[in-house]
Amino acid sequence: MSLPLLALAIASFGIGTTEFVIMGLLPELSRDLGVDIPTAGLLVSGYAISVALGAPLLAVATGRLPRKAALLGLMGIFILGNLLCAIAPGYATLMGARVVTAFCHGAFFGTGAVVAADLVPRHRRSAAIALMFSGLTLANVLGVPLGTALGQVAGWRATFWAVVAIGVLAAAALALWVPAGLPGKPAALRREIRALGHPQVLLAMLISALASASLFSVFTYIAPMLRGVTGLPDTAVTGALLLFGLGLTAGNLLGGRLADWRLMPSLIGIFALLVAVLAVFSATVVAVLPALATLLVWGVLAFALVSPLQTRVLDQAREAPTLASTVNQGVFNIGNAFGAWLGGVAIGWGMGYRELPWLGAGLAVVALGLTVLSSLIERQEQAVTAPAE
Repeated sequence: MSLPLLALAIASFGIGTTEFVIMGLLPELSRDLGVDIPTAGLLVSGYAISVALGAPLLAVATGRLPRKAALLGLMGIFILGNLLCAIAPGYATLMGARVVTAFCHGAFFGTGAVVAADLVPRHRRSAAIALMFSGLTLANVLGVPLGTALGQVAGWRATFWAVVAIGVLAAAALALWVPAGLPGKPAALRREIRALGHPQVLLAMLISALASASLFSVFTYIAPMLRGVTGLPDTAVTGALLLFGLGLTAGNLLGGRLADWRLMPSLIGIFALLVAVLAVFSATVVAVLPALATLLVWGVLAFALVSPLQTRVLDQAREAPTLASTVNQGVFNIGNAFGAWLGGVAIGWGMGYRELPWLGAGLAVVALGLTVLSSLIERQEQAVTAPAE
């Protein structure tokens, strides 16, 4: 990994940690702030919604800045937001601080993906994007469990102070290692928005949302699935989630390499395998070893989609790469929220935890169909524009 990509990965590690660690600290937050668990849980929803809303706003606000300056400015917002979280005197202040932190999330990943792609030759773009996102996957493997443990021992505020330290380290790495000669590519806002309205761009973003919804429609409820259906004790669920996180990390790097090889065939193949694995999961979830093996493979496939989908959006929105890349990060978060909601609705209507993977498989089938459709449309467009021989 080159030093600029390492700097981006450190920043994504910090952002991923602050996004997800709150889930493990809900009991501590609830007791300290005097709110019930569902109210504390709104800190998760508020963050996700703020990512979706803040991403395009900050993309437009920073679009004319040199990209290094934009990244440093966004990391400054991240540090400020987590500092406010650490000193928040009450629930309302903490929610506001989470909103501030979330605003930089989508814009940083969107701009960072463009920078990562620009740092390497064109045939290595997806691998570079995957290396940046490796910080996000490592946040699930290391940052979240360590941050949760720190919060349980030293109080939840200590976790946010630790994230502030990671943010300062990331800002220093960005300042030292990211080249200064990466200017933004300003364009008229109307033209950028028009570029986002291209059918292939919208299709790519819809596929991103469905991929995310497929994951979170099942993963949101993975702990009760593993406890109630697989029969894992509470102490073993953490190990199972660690195994899933290792799958995410491996899949992220694998997806980058596959996308640089052949983007659309790789996406189609990964979605097809994802449908099969989720269908199998409904059968293997009843036994410990098969369930863990399926969980690992599912993690690999779920995150093998991330960098290819981000690359697809960049390819199709050449006139507004930063804005499109940033908006796609918001789309991922909308998919997260929609998938979690849909899974909850399915459970409320009587779907058992064992059958829940079929819901994820159904969403993946729709995403697969749209990916095939997008590929066919692209081939037709290329055939029309190709010069006659």
